[in-house]
Amino acid sequence: MLRHESEIDGYAIHASDGLIGTVSDFLFDDATWLVRWLVVDTGNWLPGRRVLLPPSALADVNHMGRQFSVRLTRQQVKECPDVESDRPVSRQSEAGIYDYYGWSPYWGAGAYMGMVGYGGGYLTGTAPPSPELMQREKAIDDARRSQDDPALRSANEVTGYHILASDGEIGHVEDFLVEDDDWSIHYLVVDTKNWWPGRKVLISPMSVRKIEWADRRVNLGADRQKVKDSPAYDPSMMVDPLYEENFHEHYGDLRLRKAS
Repeated sequence: MLRHESEIDGYAIHASDGLIGTVSDFLFDDATWLVRWLVVDTGNWLPGRRVLLPPSALADVNHMGRQFSVRLTRQQVKECPDVESDRPVSRQSEAGIYDYYGWSPYWGAGAYMGMVGYGGGYLTGTAPPSPELMQREKAIDDARRSQDDPALRSANEVTGYHILASDGEIGHVEDFLVEDDDWSIHYLVVDTKNWWPGRKVLISPMSVRKIEWADRRVNLGADRQKVKDSPAYDPSMMVDPLYEENFHEHYGDLRLRKAS
């Protein structure tokens, strides 16, 4: 199911022996648009520290109660490697966290949509991957291997970036729609109030041509009319498979639909 990133912010994270904090941000891979880490604000428990947990570490999800649980103790979390909050997360830092917990990293063999494994398997209680999802993960791994050190981006940081179509600005990033089965970002939610008052539109990562991080801009490979003619988006309604099919047919890009 697709969920707003802003909706998941504030979810409580419970270890096996108590609360460890709340979700305060996502870190996503800017090559594959997969959420790789949940950033956990530990509040007064570990003041000044940022704790990272991969979505695959979540044992139970309670959306009604706005909470996740992890198969870890508070002491395990407390002793995990530090990650500086004001610097990008390097592959070395990621590897240190995976090594500490004894998990297989998502870029290693057998990693399925970020699923961490124990001894080459999958977390207890998780279903084995379908052939379609394994094929998608292989494509993601290939894309990652073609880069030396792909960057992880903060969802909070990218929120507010200007969205530029090929012939002008259309608005700014307001939110993200994330598939909670595999933690892939399916859409950027764009507020168009200065161009198309009263409307919000969805933009697929497939339409992103380039992101200018220093200038806080997302450049699209589509013009404003193409965006305006896309299937209407109602924030109060669920984005269902039929909407997604129509959306990607409109943009002439069926890759995301076929891989989902």
